[in-house]
Amino acid sequence: MTNSNLQISRLSTSDADFQQQLNKLLQREMLIADDITSAVSSILLDVKQRGDEAVIDYTNKFDGFNAQSIEDLVISAEQLNEALERLPASQRRALTHAAERIRTYHEKQKQGSWQYEEADGSVYGQKVSPLEKAGVYVPGGKANYPSSVLMLAIPAQVAGVKEIIATVPTPYGEDGNLVFAAAALAGVSRLYTIGGAQAIAALAYGTETIPQVDKITGPGNVYVTVAKKMVFGEVGIDMVAGPSELTIICDGKTDPDWIAMDLFSQAEHDEQAQSILISPDEEYLDSVAASIRKLLPEMERREIIAASLASRGMLIHAIDLVDAARVSDLIAPEHLEISVADPESLLSRINHAGAIFLGRHSAEALGDYCAGPSHVLPTSGTARFFSALGVYDFQKRSSIINCSYAGAHRLAETAAELARNEHLQAHALSAEYRIDKELKE
Repeated sequence: MTNSNLQISRLSTSDADFQQQLNKLLQREMLIADDITSAVSSILLDVKQRGDEAVIDYTNKFDGFNAQSIEDLVISAEQLNEALERLPASQRRALTHAAERIRTYHEKQKQGSWQYEEADGSVYGQKVSPLEKAGVYVPGGKANYPSSVLMLAIPAQVAGVKEIIATVPTPYGEDGNLVFAAAALAGVSRLYTIGGAQAIAALAYGTETIPQVDKITGPGNVYVTVAKKMVFGEVGIDMVAGPSELTIICDGKTDPDWIAMDLFSQAEHDEQAQSILISPDEEYLDSVAASIRKLLPEMERREIIAASLASRGMLIHAIDLVDAARVSDLIAPEHLEISVADPESLLSRINHAGAIFLGRHSAEALGDYCAGPSHVLPTSGTARFFSALGVYDFQKRSSIINCSYAGAHRLAETAAELARNEHLQAHALSAEYRIDKELKE
């Protein structure tokens, strides 16, 4: 597809069928082909039964590797540190700077344990503990993503996770070295060069070599997504991730070339990525469309960008900025740029977004690499109930109940009454045994 015949869907909130048009282009039905579900189920069961041997077979089959043993797929902490030492100075500076910023941001998310004491001496509270083992699935396949290593593992490290196990589809060439170096900076304990459903199975069930983890985090392709859904319950998962998304609200005053390039920055991920611009200025939408046609030929991944914009891109005309915010909430995007003169005025109207970028200079790409917050975010409208990955994803919260003699007496009557209402006699008696008859009289 050339830039001259690229057509991006144009919508208007004034159209009677706007909602139907929007829903059609969002394409968010989680319908997975039966053959994919069957294939993933088979892989999970095979890895659960055959362990390392199955992991080796699938890695050789799908990644073109020639591993003879699981040791061929293990990158130790020492090897990760060696990769960091070998990095060119410019790459090491960039990775280190990004890691420092990500760590600083997530340090502020740490939650501590707390308690309070009532007048009768009873103590209640919450004990916050880190997970013991966390698995981070680093996406790969079409490209290597050292930034994702930092965004996934550093929050776990800040949370105090004892062992961080990373998997990544076999990296090729020097780019793989950058992934290993990022893992060293992020505190990864061990890294395995495996991907796909077999990596999720290994982390969920454990093998002779790969430890079972408590939670699996990180996005991947459809096979990874299905596998994470299937193993949920055996282990925790962070979220169910879909294609990358960006929605931009613009008042028509930002350089249209900037906005076009921001849309490209999401569209270049893959053909299913979604880039949407909402503006109350219809002429501005025309200007951005012109910038897209002008700049697209310069892009190295122009074919992917063109396919993404043609199939899933949108230019939406809204009545005003308030209407634009309403539409954004309908979309509940992974990333939201509010590129207007007074972005804070719209922030209170936004309820659903994974990450919000305020102002004309806050390009989403900065968040992808080094702004600080994790770029692992809810997609496909799940920002309505999922949050950005953070330290809290690697912590557990246990309730603390320490009833004093008098406190147990005071609560028992209430508990017993409610228990008998539910026809649970033993519950009622268990509470009543603690009642001090003298205090009651």
